[in-house]
Amino acid sequence: MSSRDDILGRVRAALNRDAGNAAEGREIMRTALSERRQGPKPAIDSEPLALRDRFRLKSEQQSSTVDIVADESAVPAAVARYLAAMKLPTSAVAWPSLAALDWAAAGLKVEGRGARDADLVGITGCFCAVAETGTLMLCSSPGTPAAVSLLPETHIAIVRASRILPYMEDAWNLARTELGKLPRAVNFISGPSRTGDIEQTIVLGAHGPYRVHLVIVEG
Repeated sequence: MSSRDDILGRVRAALNRDAGNAAEGREIMRTALSERRQGPKPAIDSEPLALRDRFRLKSEQQSSTVDIVADESAVPAAVARYLAAMKLPTSAVAWPSLAALDWAAAGLKVEGRGARDADLVGITGCFCAVAETGTLMLCSSPGTPAAVSLLPETHIAIVRASRILPYMEDAWNLARTELGKLPRAVNFISGPSRTGDIEQTIVLGAHGPYRVHLVIVEG
């Protein structure tokens, strides 16, 4: 038995959950989620262009940089432009699910695998994005390893404009609808890693990437 199974088993025991009443417990949870009262939220224009523009604004306020391209085929060239402008390496690690993009044509050497400590640039997609706060939602899987967004000093994320949602609640609802069972890890990223622990002075890159660059794909 794994540590995870042991912990969840003890939680089930404390809640008196077993195979006989599991379905009843799931229905109680679904009802609670569907009937929950939401707190106040800022008014957000839900038109796609307005969502994109708000997401860009909020992302830039979080110290991310943003580029917008017409379709996925333009992503490698956009990434190459950013790396050249920042004088960063032209080699990177990417989610295996992104390995099929034509990185070589843009002069980049990109490996589709999980990140290691020597990798300086990591390229990911995202499950969806939240316009309210300029936040990325990343869900881990064999094709979308979490380490690619966490270990390298520079994180480049590909964001589909059609996956930009107004609120955090919308992101969770989409995950429950599309994924059913949540993945092992769900990470929310709002700009570069930062801390203000020392004299309340903000320092970027304390616990993760120094830079976050977003490539929004319109098509």
